[in-house]
Amino acid sequence: MTFGLAPSSAASLSSSAASAHRVLEPAEWAAAGIPLLRNPREVVSGLHTRHEPRPATVVLAVLDPDERLRASASFVRRPAPADGWMFRNALLAQLRRVIPHDLRRRTPVRTAVLLHCREGDGRWTEEDGAWMWGLRDACTLHGLRCGAYITLTRDGWQVLGEDRGGRRPNAHSTPEPMGSADAPLPLPRTGGAASEVLRRAAAR
Repeated sequence: MTFGLAPSSAASLSSSAASAHRVLEPAEWAAAGIPLLRNPREVVSGLHTRHEPRPATVVLAVLDPDERLRASASFVRRPAPADGWMFRNALLAQLRRVIPHDLRRRTPVRTAVLLHCREGDGRWTEEDGAWMWGLRDACTLHGLRCGAYITLTRDGWQVLGEDRGGRRPNAHSTPEPMGSADAPLPLPRTGGAASEVLRRAAAR
């Protein structure tokens, strides 16, 4: 005699497991009303040029209402279980280092976006779901709007939850030079705090 789970039971178990690990499924992310980037390629290219990410690098950026970059930070994601709570703490530590919170505002005016440079292709993974959960929660705690989650892989970049992406830049491409006439001023880059948060969590 064999035993199995009915489809509804399996779906319930999968949902419970995702919640326990603080992971957002693609459908949940799509239903969250994440604001669209007007020019995602420009945002991706700008962050790629500024931070020169390689696989396992996470780039967090804060944009103003006109999608101008106000602050950004990058750090290397240490090997650890994909847990949104841990990722949330790492992202929150970076936000606190590079930009004041907006908790006094009734409505958030600045938006945080996340660029995750990783191996594999641009399709959703459980680790992506954990970063999505972490980004959403970190934004709430810092008074920001939760913006796009973007993967940067060997195939190019992809805005998850949207049908928008491109082949360049990619995880192994050389950053494009920024024009001196309209290049924005350098913004602070940090790395130690978030990497240390992830390292300590992995050691538990």
